[in-house]
Amino acid sequence: MPKALKPFIQNFIAMAEELSIPEQLKALIRLQYIDGRVDQMHKLRGDLPDEIRDLEDERVGLQRRIDKYQQEKQDGELERKRIQFDQLESQSLIERYQKQQNQVRNNREYDALTKEIEVHRQRIQESNFRMETLKQRDEANAVALEQVRVRMEQLDRMIDGKKEELNAVMEDTRHEEDALLERRASLESAIDARYRMAYNRLRSRLRDGRAVIAIERGAVAGYAVPQQRQVEIRQRNKVIVCEHSGRIIVDQDLFRETVLEMEAAE
Repeated sequence: MPKALKPFIQNFIAMAEELSIPEQLKALIRLQYIDGRVDQMHKLRGDLPDEIRDLEDERVGLQRRIDKYQQEKQDGELERKRIQFDQLESQSLIERYQKQQNQVRNNREYDALTKEIEVHRQRIQESNFRMETLKQRDEANAVALEQVRVRMEQLDRMIDGKKEELNAVMEDTRHEEDALLERRASLESAIDARYRMAYNRLRSRLRDGRAVIAIERGAVAGYAVPQQRQVEIRQRNKVIVCEHSGRIIVDQDLFRETVLEMEAAE
């Protein structure tokens, strides 16, 4: 038995000893029947909810890209203004240093001014390169942005179509599901709270949602049940839990009878 199931199974058996076992077993079978019906309705919806979720996730990612492109455009505009201001300042200094060169008294002062002029010319050259880089980035972003917006429009149409399809499927089963959920709430309230919590917790752990299962041909869920256990299950006076999966095992006749009663009551 998996270690993680041991405390759960022990707790389940302990609760069983305090309750009317036959009635609790029938109540849990009824609850499993209704949950199984609701599960079937959810399966009718197929992969539509997951498909819608995936499309919406993609749309969120594309919106982030749009926001990024727009932010880069704003940042680029601010940087261009700063560069233009710096270029004007450098050009002004170049012109001033060139005038000063005509007034120097020695080669050292002339060379110093020449060096300053070269520094500012280099800054202007570097800033022109940066301006060209920003231009190329904006052009690339503009192309990418258009592609993203086209994809966004496609996604919006796909999401709307999938939602309409899902709503149509849900509408076909809405009234039946509402009626089942109403019956479930009434039935669940009649089950001992601790038992109910244990059932729901077990059901959530199982991929197929079958927390209560009937023994068939001496086995359950692919696992053989020892002969002594089979006798105890048929006696219906104690809760038997599968040592491998943790499922509640019930007598096949009890399961069938209870299901037939549920179907007849519909």
